[in-house]
Amino acid sequence: MKSITILGSTGSVGVTTLDVVERFRDRFRVVAMAAGRNLDLLVRQVERHRPELVSVATAELAGELERRLGPSCGTEIHHGREGAVAAATHPAATIVVSALVGARGLGPTLAAIAAGKDIAFANKEVLVIAGELMTRAVGARGVRLLPVDSEHNAIFQCLEGRGRASLKRIILTASGGPFLRLPSARFASVTVAEALNHPTWRMGHKITIDSATLMNKGLEVIEAHWLFDLPAARIAVVIHPQSVIHSMVEMIDGSVIAEMAEPDMAIPVAYALAFPDRLPLDHLKSLSLAERGSLTFEDPDLARFPCLRLAYQALEAGGTMAACLNAANEELVAAFLGGRARFADIPRHIETVMTRHKNSPARTLEDLYEVDGWARAQAQELIGQAPAASL
Repeated sequence: MKSITILGSTGSVGVTTLDVVERFRDRFRVVAMAAGRNLDLLVRQVERHRPELVSVATAELAGELERRLGPSCGTEIHHGREGAVAAATHPAATIVVSALVGARGLGPTLAAIAAGKDIAFANKEVLVIAGELMTRAVGARGVRLLPVDSEHNAIFQCLEGRGRASLKRIILTASGGPFLRLPSARFASVTVAEALNHPTWRMGHKITIDSATLMNKGLEVIEAHWLFDLPAARIAVVIHPQSVIHSMVEMIDGSVIAEMAEPDMAIPVAYALAFPDRLPLDHLKSLSLAERGSLTFEDPDLARFPCLRLAYQALEAGGTMAACLNAANEELVAAFLGGRARFADIPRHIETVMTRHKNSPARTLEDLYEVDGWARAQAQELIGQAPAASL
């Protein structure tokens, strides 16, 4: 039986992970969780799964959680960054699901690797910020980095049992988000509600906005570079609105191998948790190509969706540029969701922050935290000059 820590238990990936655990209780148990501020859901999760340790964002939330669970619960309660690290390094855990949103997952994930835990990896921002440090740590400890993002999990599946010398390139698919056909002149007046109306996936707010700007795909390009050790020129993106092909690999002989399924995050989560086994997910709908009728593909329009271009530029630049990109993006997305910036401000201000950034080698975690803080401050300065978004 595998013992699991879930970092981000109340997010969409965390909820899916717990559903998989529920269906296969003979194979998995949850020993620790870290979550943010959704106490109502977290209380239900703790009461259902009885982890040994739980961490929340603040001391106030920890006190409220302790009160609501009661003295007989038996679960150790922590908070803050130290609490998330305690969950990530729980002695009984053999695999850690890294699904905290954004840069918050960086320290706990690195701590889990240092503690010798395998990582089921759903927080792409961690590799974007600290890919070199992460991959170096994984190699030094000999742990497995198992991708949970549907696209990278698809690549992982396509490459299983195939020598990397035979790989020519990888092709990441993107749905195109809710604004694939929207005229760019309308981007300035896009509302939060419109941006959160993703046509295919139901995800958290931050990743949904990233999908609308195509920044999510840009972050995945950088993530793919670190996961599969390929340069930017060998990582392609294609728009595939039906989201049936989750990604592809092209081999040196011209063969293209795709992973296909109805879009459901239970598939990559279960594959990462059970690897190298597969689990019978009988509750999911089987893919019928006849019902689907047609699958379409097109190149992304980098003029209309400049966030993807900016991500490629950050990858090519190397050093701390990707950390700068990520921090600025997180601040701009939060500002848009909070009505303090317009949708069109997101790529415009990110590019300004990147232009101002003095790129340098990413030698230590402290270097990256310093760049992260600087880029956030720069973004906030620009947000203060921006008109508010419509909610």
